[in-house]
Amino acid sequence: MKESAAMEQNLDRNGELKTEALDEMNEEQETDLLKERYELAIARIAQIAEEGQFEEEVMETDESQTGRMDGFNRYFRTMADFLLLVDDNKRFLEDGGLKKVTVEELKARNHSLYKDILPENYKTSFGNPAYAALHLGEELGKYLCFLHRELFSMIAFCYTGKLEEQVIRLELFVEVYGAFAAAWEEGKNVPKAEELRGILYWFVSDYSDVTTCNQVEQMTVPGKSASIGVLGALDFEDPRSIFAYGAYISENELEAARFLSKLPQETIDLMADTYTEGYRIGFELTGKDLSKKNTAELIYPIGFERMMKKAVQNLKKLGLSPVGRDQSFSIFYGNGSAYGTDPNRQYRFDHKDDIALFLDRALVERRVEVFQTAFEQCKKEASLYAGPAVVETFGEKDFDPVNKPEAVKMTEAQNELWVDLRMRRRQLQSRYILEEERSFTIIAFPVPEIRSVLPDDSMETYGRFFEEIIRINTLPYRTYRDIQATIIEALNKADHCIVKGMNGNRTDLQVNLYKLKDPEKETIFENCVADVNIPVGEVFTSPVLKGTNGLLHVSRVFLEGLEYRDLSIRFEDGMIKEYNCSNFETEQENLDFIRENILFRHKTLPMGEFAIGTNTTAYTVARKYGVQAKLPILIAEKTGPHFAVGDTCYSQAEEVKVYNPDGKEIVARDNEVSILRKTDPAKAYFNCHTDITIPYEELGELSAVTGEGEKIPIILEGKFVLPGTEELNRPLE
Repeated sequence: MKESAAMEQNLDRNGELKTEALDEMNEEQETDLLKERYELAIARIAQIAEEGQFEEEVMETDESQTGRMDGFNRYFRTMADFLLLVDDNKRFLEDGGLKKVTVEELKARNHSLYKDILPENYKTSFGNPAYAALHLGEELGKYLCFLHRELFSMIAFCYTGKLEEQVIRLELFVEVYGAFAAAWEEGKNVPKAEELRGILYWFVSDYSDVTTCNQVEQMTVPGKSASIGVLGALDFEDPRSIFAYGAYISENELEAARFLSKLPQETIDLMADTYTEGYRIGFELTGKDLSKKNTAELIYPIGFERMMKKAVQNLKKLGLSPVGRDQSFSIFYGNGSAYGTDPNRQYRFDHKDDIALFLDRALVERRVEVFQTAFEQCKKEASLYAGPAVVETFGEKDFDPVNKPEAVKMTEAQNELWVDLRMRRRQLQSRYILEEERSFTIIAFPVPEIRSVLPDDSMETYGRFFEEIIRINTLPYRTYRDIQATIIEALNKADHCIVKGMNGNRTDLQVNLYKLKDPEKETIFENCVADVNIPVGEVFTSPVLKGTNGLLHVSRVFLEGLEYRDLSIRFEDGMIKEYNCSNFETEQENLDFIRENILFRHKTLPMGEFAIGTNTTAYTVARKYGVQAKLPILIAEKTGPHFAVGDTCYSQAEEVKVYNPDGKEIVARDNEVSILRKTDPAKAYFNCHTDITIPYEELGELSAVTGEGEKIPIILEGKFVLPGTEELNRPLE
């Protein structure tokens, strides 16, 4: 690759722009240079797509591993062709293509970009760790498989116009290809795995500053998120608009957009008003001053823009501007604000531990350093951030992940490094975004894909079910408030609670409770009405860990989109002692699955919450439509007692006094772990909180037990039996 003389004099030996040259450039000059680098890289990639440099024979690497050269040829040609396809799409967008072609043409173009990783093609994709290992060798294969994932993030950057993000990945691909070409020319060989790792490691390390700064800016500074920009400009009456995000667009998103476009305006208003009013009430009930804030982070599904545009209007009346984060497949970025159907959840699952290729202490320190720098640069904006306002979806097709031995896994030492990184980042963020000043809200709606489990596959039935969810989300909170106050009155007399399963459920738990000092002014449980957690319907507390013992068991549950079969967790003094499930053939696979996705790589977690869900209406609707297994945690946790593992509901805001509607202070905000924030902050939080619900039909008994041993039954054989709660049984009948 030959750079122009003007460009060459401003580059260092690694091809990066010299710092002094960058400092002297204005924004226009920087953009011009990026454009020049982009065109040079694309020209070189076009050559790679045509080259047949490596002969088709088996060669020995220095690590005594074999790699078939035709596999490397196909890899580089495949990836070069993909990058040229992205480049073609970039030029199509710059030419106003989104407004010039039909929905069918846009969908075809969208799917062609994601074609390689779609389930029907994934078996022979170099993004599949098993296929990469087979055709590229185990060592080189895992690095080139990671590069596949990183290059696929180009799709989103192409649509969002992030030129620098595109340039650095194009140049990375050229550099990796150059390493193979040089090794071949020198001795008809391939580069050492360590050389390839070095190239990729420094890419991940060097660009941590740029990408982290982008993330923090998008989250806190209005106008920095391309996704929020798309929402603002989007015409929900034009179905072509949703392709502007660059996300994979399935029938789910198209049908949702069409469905919402036909709803009466009063229905849209009700959906949006419930969502934003919950956000406002969350501040009011906790005594937090919303007037001090000016940004709210939106997280919403593509296809729901009509509702979201009304929600933005509501938030602006509260003095809040929308912010959000852009999504991509990159190792640098997490989930974005506007999300859609995942093109292949197995692909994402296969790559969830890619950071293990590079994770070491130096990288942890680097990421912590740039995270703090990014927040320091956005200090003022971060202090004005009010918190996330989330719209969840449910009803997507079940996903049964396959554990591939070729996929990258973290070592035990890396697990500890990852936990350390997450905790330190959370602690840093809490310095700039004070937990005691921010809030949130979450609401959920079904996507059209849920029709596959409804009584029939029609949009009419989907429409009726959607109306039921709106009804659940807008249930009269006063009725539940009063019934839940009765339950809390009984629980306030308790020393502990006992919970036992039935109908195959093996749960047998004793949950120790906080002991009230002043029952006239204090309470153990929070009376949860429809504010931050929509819909209404639960009372919850932070249990006392010591004396909380026994087995929690559920036959089937979905947590964060992952199914767990026969999940069991045993607690000893409130901490997880043992766990298992029956998802996989081997016990180790089951243990790893739980540790990675429920324990978030911690060796143990406390029981951070004990709650009793009271929304029997939601439970009945779910049974009527046969969607119990599809309910999101947000609704499912209201349909039975549930137990959260991880931090308490008051995590990092324990000092903020919270009151129930009756004026009593909720004093059980801490447990024996969270209180360590006063003596050893590093051990006080786990940065996770996962709710696990026992459905009513599996619940044999939930009773409060007083210090004198008197038992006060609240639920027996799936029915509320405490006097004053009879109304909750009506939907069950």
